[in-house]
Amino acid sequence: MTVQPEVQPRCATTADKVCAIAVSYFPDVATLQKLFTATLPQVDALVIVDNGASDDTFDGFYVDAENDKTVLLKQPGNIGLAAAFNCGIAWARERGFSHVLLLDQDSEPAQGMVDTLMQAYSSSFAGRRIAAVGPRFHDAREDRYAPFVRIGFPINCKMYDSGKDGLVACDFLISSGSLISLAALADIGPMDESLFIDNVDLEWSFRALAKGYALIGVCTTTMHHRLGHSRRQLPFGLGQIKVHDPIRLYYIMRNRLLLYRLPHTPTVWIAQDVPRAAVKFLLFSLLIAPRIDNVRFMLAGLRDGLLGRRGPYIESWRRKR
Repeated sequence: MTVQPEVQPRCATTADKVCAIAVSYFPDVATLQKLFTATLPQVDALVIVDNGASDDTFDGFYVDAENDKTVLLKQPGNIGLAAAFNCGIAWARERGFSHVLLLDQDSEPAQGMVDTLMQAYSSSFAGRRIAAVGPRFHDAREDRYAPFVRIGFPINCKMYDSGKDGLVACDFLISSGSLISLAALADIGPMDESLFIDNVDLEWSFRALAKGYALIGVCTTTMHHRLGHSRRQLPFGLGQIKVHDPIRLYYIMRNRLLLYRLPHTPTVWIAQDVPRAAVKFLLFSLLIAPRIDNVRFMLAGLRDGLLGRRGPYIESWRRKR
């Protein structure tokens, strides 16, 4: 299956070169095709960092050559989301790109999204240095756009619109859809590979804020993206919950405890997150199948988080034997 989107030149200065970095892990081919079709016309290069796929998954999607616009960086195994992003970032830095656009394999940028984000990045936002800008995102399983968030206690401030300029300062951006300058990355540092997968974007956002940078949400452009494997309706009209596999629950529980230890993690977020973690543990223990596996992996994550263990689950498991 070959993707041949109509490639139009981006509206950017000669100094601005954007490299999109998409991380894949046994992707759905049709979904990946949508990513290519939507993204390729908007960027100067598209790099797929593959953590696991069959040998023929990418047939027709790329040509691995120095001067081609699409490149596959296939990894020997699952090196994790953070390490995969760092791999793509290193590729972009070596080739003189100014910005990177981070994407998950199921992301689909709206038309013109990259140019809109670049314009926001070039804006003067209260005189602060900008670490990253990101679009509002929409999950097709929901009837509204997800808000940008300012962390508060006991509840967050959720921002759906910003008025005429379309820009809001927020306390974190999800990694998929984030446009980041390589200059900011050089100062703030790379993604934390020891977290492996979950809360990687949250940790980097907190680190950026601690260094005095701003994170900007752009309400005037959209990225379509799926959060969670599926949705489950809760009883008593309590809404829906995002369902994760047991192994993801391990990282979700472990990594939040690891974030509690970091000096740049806001205290208000920790105070708010502890009850949220308790509620998640109860829901996935009592209401969401497979309950026994959920409990086992969540307890393992909490144990390893308390012990400060990092990296992929299999390595930490072997250390305990």
